[in-house]
Amino acid sequence: MNELAAASPSSLKPERAPMVSFQNVTKSYGALTVLDGLNLDFGAGEKVAIIGPSGSGKTTVLRMLMTLERINGGAIWVDGEMLTCGDTDAPVKVDQAQLRRVRSKIGMVFQHFNLFPHMTALGNCMEAPCTVLKMRKEEARARAAELLDMVGLKDKLGHYPAQLSGGQQQRVAIARALAMRPKVMLFDEVTSALDPELCGEVLGVIRRLGAELDLTMLMVTHQMGFAREFADRICFFHAGKICEQGPPAQIFTNPQNERTRQFLRAVLEST
Repeated sequence: MNELAAASPSSLKPERAPMVSFQNVTKSYGALTVLDGLNLDFGAGEKVAIIGPSGSGKTTVLRMLMTLERINGGAIWVDGEMLTCGDTDAPVKVDQAQLRRVRSKIGMVFQHFNLFPHMTALGNCMEAPCTVLKMRKEEARARAAELLDMVGLKDKLGHYPAQLSGGQQQRVAIARALAMRPKVMLFDEVTSALDPELCGEVLGVIRRLGAELDLTMLMVTHQMGFAREFADRICFFHAGKICEQGPPAQIFTNPQNERTRQFLRAVLEST
């Protein structure tokens, strides 16, 4: 049995449990190992940018937190409770009730919006609170309208996705994720499908959310300038492992790992 999986983050770090904890997590697709013994904690309210080349395991980290991917080994904890574990790594399996409870603390915004095309912006933001949280429609409507106002779309409540620009659709997706009142927000390359002007529009919303809301925010991004400005910590992934992590000033001005230096040089020269 994996001792890390059997113990809670609180017992491992009695001073304060992290909001999210990956403990010796592995993920493979057949012979391909995507994540190899990942140990990584994220603190409450911390903003972390995850960077690295394609195929390094960045998005897999987010997808495992959303339970869209099963882990092969180790355990993932959220807010002091086990979210998921490898098949042989925990003495007690996570039941469905616990899985739903812990999973509800996490919201994710995807690259391609994933809005319901037959629902208005307001309807998209009301759907999950009504069906999952069993929130009254009046309360869900008020909450959705408040969040759409927060992301600058108070005049678009009755618009359908096809009537919105890409940047507006992505802002609806952010409001929809916030409607579930998560403690952790995940952003997976949320500007990759947008042109530069709309990209700035969405990053401005994320910047504002980071300043106004007490959320743990994990962002997979190729926007190095934004990562440097916004994040408390940068994690550089390569070949399923963390090659280097630290404050943005350190990673961007004085990286210690040669692979980090190569990646940043290539990315920054291409912009």
